[in-house]
Amino acid sequence: MAASDAASRKAEFIIADKYRLVRKIGSGSFGDIYYAKSISGDEEVAVKMENIRAKHPQLLYESKVCKLLKAHGIPEVKWFGTVNDYNVLVMQLLGPSLEDLFNYSHRQFTLKTVLHLADQMIQRVETVHNKGFIHRDIKPDNFLMGSGNETSKVFIIDFGLSKKFRDSRTRGHIPFRTDKSLTGTARYASINAHKGHEQSRRDDLESLGFILMYFLKGTLPWQGLKATTKKQKYEKIKDVKIGTKIEDLCKGFPHEFADYLIYCRNLEFEETPNYSYLRKLFRQLYRRNFNYYDYEFDWKNVQLLKERELANAESAYENGEREMQKRRETNTTKERPRANDELQAYGREKSFATTRGADFKSDRSPLERKREKLEARAARYCGEDAVLTDTVAALLLGPLPAMPEVNLATTSPPPPRGPPPDVGGGMLRRDEVDEVVEPEGEALLREGRPSIDGEPGPTLAFFVGGLDFIML
Repeated sequence: MAASDAASRKAEFIIADKYRLVRKIGSGSFGDIYYAKSISGDEEVAVKMENIRAKHPQLLYESKVCKLLKAHGIPEVKWFGTVNDYNVLVMQLLGPSLEDLFNYSHRQFTLKTVLHLADQMIQRVETVHNKGFIHRDIKPDNFLMGSGNETSKVFIIDFGLSKKFRDSRTRGHIPFRTDKSLTGTARYASINAHKGHEQSRRDDLESLGFILMYFLKGTLPWQGLKATTKKQKYEKIKDVKIGTKIEDLCKGFPHEFADYLIYCRNLEFEETPNYSYLRKLFRQLYRRNFNYYDYEFDWKNVQLLKERELANAESAYENGEREMQKRRETNTTKERPRANDELQAYGREKSFATTRGADFKSDRSPLERKREKLEARAARYCGEDAVLTDTVAALLLGPLPAMPEVNLATTSPPPPRGPPPDVGGGMLRRDEVDEVVEPEGEALLREGRPSIDGEPGPTLAFFVGGLDFIML
């Protein structure tokens, strides 16, 4: 009860006399993330909130780092301040993380997509380094795609663990140390980080190399290890990571990936990486295998396959409808058959295109027939209780006027076009399993759904590549 009251109070927040919270879309170690809109309604933003009494507050630090880093591929900070008992950071609203898109693409990216991403990810890390910072938590969750007209652009986020590696006045490098605790995410941490060495630019790049292999292989050799304590698990990860030769890790893939990791491992602590060389490795590999940089990512292809299946389903329905029309024209004395029975008589699977159990009506308007097809396609891919929303209808077959008999009332405002720049530990994380899970409160789980006879319920809704998918 207290938690719901707190959420209700937050929902009434007006931030900087400009933004109103709409709904919670994520959480992290620092606190919660909200989707918000400007009071005028013409701007969407992500809002991070942490309690002012947090043991390790980080939003002030992160806001300062983002302002210092202000550059291409870094999310824009729109406002930072205190509202009631919360530190509040208002940031540019971005699209899904690479971890989310990896899961959406069946947990494996093609070489083409990995090379597209590698080029931009190296550039983003270089941007951070050129500003005098190391990130120290390079992982798929901390790279997000843009939204709106920037859906092919990669952003780097979450600078809560970042650190200056160079003095801003003397430009001197921080000293090497060997008494450091592990900082970052163990799965992608460099071997030096596991050993307790002070991190530098080379470690961010090594972590990026592990991410690329994770995208290509679907998993890394040190995933899924069991241990009693976190410390023991980190030790096991370190041992497996050290014991895995680069040649074995990259076996079966172009040698450029092994060359990349070997280069990173051979960098000295203070050495400036040759980012151009690393990008050139992957650019040459791309040109050998593909024609040009078209920025066609795997998740867009998954969407196209789904759309093609929907088109095939629509075609099957139309073929069946033509057959029924012929039957009606040649046999008007027989009782009019039900649509499902008619389709089965022609060897087709049970109709997914007619409204549930309704008799076929020869006097339907074109609009009614179009709406039926849309409902059928929603039912086929989202289950028997799927609800056709205006958004989905418009995206599938173009804008349609509302039908009086279809209840399109919603229980919440329309969802944002993408998750916020950061959801802490990541959205829909997969550690040991591949199947889809539905963790409560994650950024891709939206509260509220279109109501059916006034009975609202939870909805799993996510936005990828320009299409909303609704599952009840």
